[in-house]
Order: sequence, then C-alpha cells, then structure tokens
Amino acid sequence: MELRDLPSVDELARGVDDPLAVDAARAVIDRAREEIRAGAEPGDLTARLHGELRALRTPSLRRVLNATGVVLHTNLGRAPLAEAAIAQVVETARGYSNLELDLSSGTRGSRQDHVAPLLRRLTGAEATLVVNNNAAAVLLALAALAEGREVIVSRGELIEIGDGFRIPDVLARSGARLVEVGTTNRTRAQDFERAIGPETALLLHVHQSNFRQVGFAEQPQLTELAAVAARHGIPLVDDVGSGALADLPAGSVRGRAAGSWGEPSIRESPADLVCFSGDKLLGGPQAGIVVGRADLVEKLRRHPLQRALRADKLTLAALEGTLRAYLEGGDVPVLRMLRGDVRERAERLASLVGGEVEETVGRVGGGALPQVELPSFAVALADEALAAPLRAATPPVLGIVRDGRLLLDCLALADDDVDEVAAAVRACR
Repeated sequence: MELRDLPSVDELARGVDDPLAVDAARAVIDRAREEIRAGAEPGDLTARLHGELRALRTPSLRRVLNATGVVLHTNLGRAPLAEAAIAQVVETARGYSNLELDLSSGTRGSRQDHVAPLLRRLTGAEATLVVNNNAAAVLLALAALAEGREVIVSRGELIEIGDGFRIPDVLARSGARLVEVGTTNRTRAQDFERAIGPETALLLHVHQSNFRQVGFAEQPQLTELAAVAARHGIPLVDDVGSGALADLPAGSVRGRAAGSWGEPSIRESPADLVCFSGDKLLGGPQAGIVVGRADLVEKLRRHPLQRALRADKLTLAALEGTLRAYLEGGDVPVLRMLRGDVRERAERLASLVGGEVEETVGRVGGGALPQVELPSFAVALADEALAAPLRAATPPVLGIVRDGRLLLDCLALADDDVDEVAAAVRACR
C-alpha cells in the first residue's frame, strides 16, 4: 500500500455508529502512515478501526490477578480491600453521604469523625487524623510542629523510597531545618541529645522501608529516643511506614532463624505522634494516618496544609470498613494471605493448567519487611512466552518469568482467583 492509497478519516469512519469513530480512524491512519514510511504493510484498516474503538472503551485502570508472589505490590495497587470496605465504598458512592454533617444535631460535622473513634480504639491513641497518604502525614506533621525550626534525624534514616521520594526533600518542603546526627551506619541516642538546642522542634524517627544495613551498623532504640525527647520537653515523631495493627505470623528472615518479623507495632510505639500507611499491612485504602497526643494532632488539624491533604469520602469509607473488619473479626485479605496455606491453591491451579507445583518464597512488598521470605508455592509453566498474552487477558494475569519458564505464584491469589487464572492460561495457549 502507498500513502496515496490510504482513505481519508471520514471515509474510514463512515458507517460506524460510534461517537469515537472519527478519533479512532484518525489514530489508525496516523499509525498506518508511519508503517508505510517504514516499509511495512498496515493491513486491514477497518479491522484496526474496530480494535481501536474497543481499546478506547476499555477502562485503563483495571482489576488484575496477582501471581507475582508479592502481597503488597506497589505497581498493582498494594492491599486489596476487605469485602466490608468494598461494600461501604459502594454504599457511600451511590448517592449523598453525611461526610461533614452531624446527623444528631443537623449541624456541620468533621469528616474525621467517621474513623477517629475506631482508630482510637484500635491504637489506644488520644487522637487521630487521616490524610491522603503517609508522605502527606509526615509532611503535615513537620509543617505543623517544626516550620522554621530544627528537626533532628539520624543520617542512616535519610532514605529515598519509591518514585524519588526523599526524606530530606520532605523536610525542606515543610519549612523545617534538617539537623543530621550520627553517621550513615551508626547513630546513638547520645547523638540526638547532643544536637538538641533552643531551636529544636522535634526528634524524627523514620522507617527505613526497603533499605537495610548489615554488619557494622547501629540505630538507637525508639524507647531511648522517647526518653531523650521527654527529658527536653520536645515531641518524638515516629514514621513507621507500613505499621501493623494485628499480630503478624512468624516469618523466615534471611540470615537468621524464623521468628518475629520485627515490624513496628503502632500500638506499642512510645512516640508522641505515629504516622503510618493505610494500604500496606493495615490492608485498607491509600491513606496517611496520624495517631498520638491530642494537643499535637490538633495542631496538625488546624494547619492550612491539612485541607489540601485531606482524604476524600471514598477513602474514608474504605478505611472505616477496614477498621470495622478488625474490630468485628472480619476478613482482611492481606492478613489472610500472610497467614494462609498456599499449597492447596497451587495444586488446584496445576491440575487445571497442567503445570508443575514448585516450592518458592514470596515477599510482603510495599517497602515492608524486605528481608522476610514468605513460604509459598507456584505453578511452573514451560513456556515463558505466555507472559505477554496473559497480561493482555481479561482480567490480566501477572506472573514471574524465570529461567525460561513462567511461574504463577499463588501467595496473593484468592481461592476464587484460581479458576480465572486457569481460564486465562487455557485461552492463551
């Protein structure tokens, strides 16, 4: 085909009863021109037009089946929501809600009131505040408590996590002045004590996320920092990252025997303020949660940034549903995955697709517990080329390509997901 043989946009779209037909036809013809110039044949333009229309009408944000063995996979949206949380989101989204209305008095209320009592009960904190993510929670805490003053932090905790998020940058944007103490690998409580001066606003402890040091390394215990802060009458802010409200099972940690995972407990933190994520080990929606002393939380609530960082009604609905699941003993998918038996799901999937069950290890993900290996089982398929068509399936299936094979790890698959994965594999062969 030559360029002059291409139909016009109107000719290609004519007869197609779809308001997006012209845009789709334009995209098809533009790509066809590029292919002809490159010496390729564009093929059946009408078929491509209908394919383009299907693509335009397919939602971009879609449910996927996670066979990667990573429970809190950041690229896949981290924690799947509990059924109670999903039901509450649907009920809240279908119409109006009492987001900021006190139904008993008929006067304006606070959106925080829907989750604050639940968080206080679960954490034992005096007061709580919810914003749109944990980075926002840390930023708000620093801006409200330390703007124009000094914040002391260990050099070993000045980390960068996903997407270029750097703790020093957050400190700078908050208006606080960073005071680094200790060395990259060793910091002690005395280093914090010596750095405290008249301009010190608070001490900051930061969860190291996926960064770990081994060997000649030392960081002060949180109880030691709390004692230093109390002696000087300044707050200690603890950014615990993932945090944990429920007891986690024992896990295998590389280099030492199985035992407690050592993830910070929100309830047990001695800090004056604790910041953590809603969509990691809590198992809820993306949110930043602050719990702690009532006078400090009130300063955060009254700061002008709070309105810009506040959580929306659907986030609060999902969070309330998640917290009620904790209180009522309901199912929280993340906790189920971390505690569940994977072998049965793997054996059933293998029987449906003709693969081999292989013992493997999974990961928590989301910056949580990077050294913990979760016992898991995967179904190994001999053809790694299945990975691409499975990503294009409905719903897409994400596995792991390793040593020329495709592994479908069953750690993060629910029981009901197994049949869908099997159907996708059969359709792609």
